[in-house]
Amino acid sequence: MDNIVQGFTQFREQVFPSQRSVYQRLVHDGQKPKALVISCADSRVVPELITQAGPGELFVTRNVGNIVPPFATMMGGVTAAVEYAVMALNVRDIVVCGHSDCGAMKGLLTPGLGEKMPSVAAWLRHGEAARKIVCDAYPDDIDDKRRLHALAMENVLVQLNHLRTHPAVASALASGQLTLHGWLFEIETGHLLVYDGEAGRFVVLAEEDELPVAEAAASPRLAAAGVGAPEARAAE
Repeated sequence: MDNIVQGFTQFREQVFPSQRSVYQRLVHDGQKPKALVISCADSRVVPELITQAGPGELFVTRNVGNIVPPFATMMGGVTAAVEYAVMALNVRDIVVCGHSDCGAMKGLLTPGLGEKMPSVAAWLRHGEAARKIVCDAYPDDIDDKRRLHALAMENVLVQLNHLRTHPAVASALASGQLTLHGWLFEIETGHLLVYDGEAGRFVVLAEEDELPVAEAAASPRLAAAGVGAPEARAAE
């Protein structure tokens, strides 16, 4: 705690004075974040640091394993954050960000976790589909490190699928107002692996690259397009 207090003192005396006008503007104008980032609570992964985002630029929610429970299964903090970000803050991008050496993913691969940490095990059941994919669809002879890496990537994709079940997200996607991103931050290399929805794989993001996306904002798409239009009624 001494380090935390010292850090705040340094912020208050050295950092805040030069950014006072920024914070005053954020209070006066309100927050207008560019994106919602759903990341792991791991202390080594700080979305604002990784992206070099300033105050007010990101709306961040963090939890064990960067989990997004399907909408119908749990009304909790993640559900509220998603709904608020999309409907109140009008974010146009949502990022699910996993990372290497993830303790939550290690937990998914640990038999009997529920006996020691039942709450953690229950929470991680939202990642069970990713574990099943890695155990059944990947080669049996891959080493533990590669298996863990693969699980972290598959978990990002599973959570993106869960995200699509949230009504606010489904509506924004259907109206072409939202883009989804799947990221994996490699702690040991500093690389950001980004899921390319068109290629169906993660790629290392390079400075000169255009940012691949998991699902891009597109023209509004309605399954019943044309229903109720004069020409549709005339055809009947």
